Amino acid sequence: MVQIVDAALADSAQRSGKWLACRPGCSQCCIGVFAITQLDALRLRHGLAQLELTDPRRAARVRERAGQAVARLSPEFPGDPATGVLDSSPEAAQRWNDFAPDVPCPALDPATGTCEVYEFRPILCRTFGPPIMDEGDLGVCELCFDGATDEQIAAAEMHPDPDNLEATLLKELESTTGLRGETIVAFALTR
Repeated sequence: MVQIVDAALADSAQRSGKWLACRPGCSQCCIGVFAITQLDALRLRHGLAQLELTDPRRAARVRERAGQAVARLSPEFPGDPATGVLDSSPEAAQRWNDFAPDVPCPALDPATGTCEVYEFRPILCRTFGPPIMDEGDLGVCELCFDGATDEQIAAAEMHPDPDNLEATLLKELESTTGLRGETIVAFALTR
């Protein structure tokens, strides 16, 4: 799955050319919580375990930021703070809209503006920036494609999962482990 998404990103980035503003240190998309799948959560935990082997101090800083975020977010978390799983009810969805728009991702190194577990980042992080269809609209990061025409944007559209592999993998994960539902990066990194 990750290889497919990364290949789609590389293709879209090539077609985007100068319009794609994403660079190391650009971290606007790393501010504010967002939902991730249990596949993403597993990949993040694996990445943090790898970081602990190669750079234990850096891994400890990530864990500390994640723990602080969980403590800050738990009282208003639109889900179960004991498990970190988001509630899928309409009421929780309404609460989600206003939930933690200013909280930085705990994987974000505040000094460099780069991701501490970049190789293991969630799918949403891998697809943010290039034009991607979302609910019938072609959306892009507000920093990218500034001044581009609709045709230039459409020409760079990214198709990250054309065969819907993620849904298949999520069903398999649920049936083999029981893990289900979405969470956020902070909870994923503290479990």
